[in-house]
Amino acid sequence: MKYKSGLILLILLPFAAVAQTGGIHAFQNLNSQYNARTMGLGGDAITIYDNDLNLGLNNPAVLNHQMHKRFGFNQSIMASGVNTGALTYARKIKSTMGMVHFRYSSYGKMQRTDIDGTNLGTFSPGDFILGASAQHVFNERMSAGATVNILYSQLDSYTAFGTSLDIGGLYRDSARNLNIVGVIKNLGVQWKGYTDKKNPLPLEVQLGISHKLKHAPFRISLVAQHLQKWNLSYVDPNEKPRVDPLTGDTIQVKKSGFFDNLARHGKLQLEILIGKKIQLRTAFDYQRRKELAIVGRGGLAGFSFGAGMSFKRFSVDYGWYIYSVAGSQHGLTLNFLLSKK
Repeated sequence: MKYKSGLILLILLPFAAVAQTGGIHAFQNLNSQYNARTMGLGGDAITIYDNDLNLGLNNPAVLNHQMHKRFGFNQSIMASGVNTGALTYARKIKSTMGMVHFRYSSYGKMQRTDIDGTNLGTFSPGDFILGASAQHVFNERMSAGATVNILYSQLDSYTAFGTSLDIGGLYRDSARNLNIVGVIKNLGVQWKGYTDKKNPLPLEVQLGISHKLKHAPFRISLVAQHLQKWNLSYVDPNEKPRVDPLTGDTIQVKKSGFFDNLARHGKLQLEILIGKKIQLRTAFDYQRRKELAIVGRGGLAGFSFGAGMSFKRFSVDYGWYIYSVAGSQHGLTLNFLLSKK
């Protein structure tokens, strides 16, 4: 088959958060960005506890009664007709807070050809996630949540099917404006692959902490990502030691050191809260920058920006998630309170 440039984005962009584990896992769209607020915070907004039900997609433990009867519409666009979207709805059932959600990744139209290059029409590949989440409160400070997903992927006549589970925990000290969380993402299995081979899901372990400053309008979050694997760097297997032409010394292939590896696990997120209605957001992901920045043209690779406005019955958010100078993702989210009762 002959794929257009959108296939490059299909392969690379959803893998940004796990660039060095890409290629061996199924359903990498589990790590795609679906929510504008999450995009503005660099992905993995797992620490924030408020009325934004879409954050439950990142950590089901942050679901809470403020989200009751709220509906979320999420849409994002990338290059070459690639886009993602999500629909979410949250409701309290007795003492349990629940949410249902549907997510999709569409990769535009691609040309189908035979072995001789004859045009046989077009097809539209896509990935789909149908899920349900639930959160349980143990006491005023501790809660836990889980998300179950049904996964489906279609690439022309090839299909894949699987299931996944996310588990999250939250410790919340409202007096100190402090949240501490832990999440295990993408536990599960691929039941059917494109071929007879079945690949593992992109398992990830995360920890996070956020603090809202008492006398300043800043909420700072630090997320530790990919804790299941220490070394996130990549060394080109084709790269060989070289000889310095001036000194004759052998220069070994440079490998990632301790502090470089440590920094790759960190993601810094900042929200500026202007009153109760306006929020400005930015984040920096060192791992994303190291993996996707073009040599000599780093630009804003690894950075993310966003803004949001909240009103009485609805809110609107925008996010700009930057991969490299070659591409970025823009997202828009609308949240509605369907009923006060």
